[in-house]
Amino acid sequence: FALSSFLKVATSFDIGLSTKCVVIPREMDMCHNIGYSEMRLPNLMGHTSMAEVILKSTTWQHLAHTDCHPHVRTFLCSLFAPICLDTFIHPCRSMCVAVRDSCAPVLACHGHPWPDSLDCERFPAGEDMCLASLTKESKHLHKVLPKPACQACPAVEEFFTHKRVLEVFCDSNFAVKVKLSKKRTIFGDQEYNIECQVEFITQGSLLPYETQSMIQQWLLINENCTQRLTPTHRPMVYLLVGNIEEGIILVNQVYRWQRRDSQLTSATQKWKYHKCL
Repeated sequence: FALSSFLKVATSFDIGLSTKCVVIPREMDMCHNIGYSEMRLPNLMGHTSMAEVILKSTTWQHLAHTDCHPHVRTFLCSLFAPICLDTFIHPCRSMCVAVRDSCAPVLACHGHPWPDSLDCERFPAGEDMCLASLTKESKHLHKVLPKPACQACPAVEEFFTHKRVLEVFCDSNFAVKVKLSKKRTIFGDQEYNIECQVEFITQGSLLPYETQSMIQQWLLINENCTQRLTPTHRPMVYLLVGNIEEGIILVNQVYRWQRRDSQLTSATQKWKYHKCL
C-alpha cells in the first residue's frame, strides 16, 4: 500500500481482529529501547508480514543510527513498529517536518531524496491525538551542539612530521582518534564499528563525550568517507582533525595512525605543552 491509502485504512481497522501484537524483532534494533517491546502488525506502512517489515525497515536503520534528529527513531518506529495500543497513534505533521528538515540532508548526502511515502502532508496537523515533536519549553533544556555536515572526504595523509601535525593542531578545534572496521551483517548492507578517543578539544564548552558522539555521527553521515577509510574488514586507525564553524563540524585532515608510527603519538603528547605561534 501507499502510506496515504493505508492511513485511511488504519482508522477503520477492527483493532484486535484485523491486527495483532507481535514482539519487535531483533533485526529492527533501531526500535529497541524506545519504551515498548511489542508492535502492531500490519503496521502504518502497510506491511503485513514480519519478513516484509524487517526487509523494508533495514534501509532506514542507517538513518536512525546517525541521530540526525532527537526524534528520528520515534518517528520511524511509530510507522514501522507502532506501539501495541487499542488504536494506531500516528506521528504529528510537526514531528515529520522537524525530522525531515534535519534528516533530509543526510539522505541527500547518500544520494537519496526524502521519499514520497513520508510526505509530511499525510500526517495529522493537530497535536491532540498524535506523537508531537519537542515543545518550545523542552528545547531550551537541551544543549545545542554543533552538527556534522555532508562534505567531501579529505585525503588521508600518511607521510608527515610531528612538527607539521602540531601546526595543524594550532589551527584546529579538535582531534579525535578513531578505530574503524566494517561489520558483517545478515543483509549484506554496510555497517561499521566506530570507536572514538578524544585527543584534544579547544572549542569552548564542548566535552569529550560530546565530541566523540559528534565524530561518530560525522562518520555515519559521510558514509562515502567511512567506506574509503575501511577498504577491508580489518580495523583501521585514524586521527580526524577539524574545526567547528558556525555550528557545523568540519573534518579537514585525516591522518593514518600506523601501529609503529611515533609521529602522531609524539604530536599528541607534545600538544599538552605546545605553545602555538
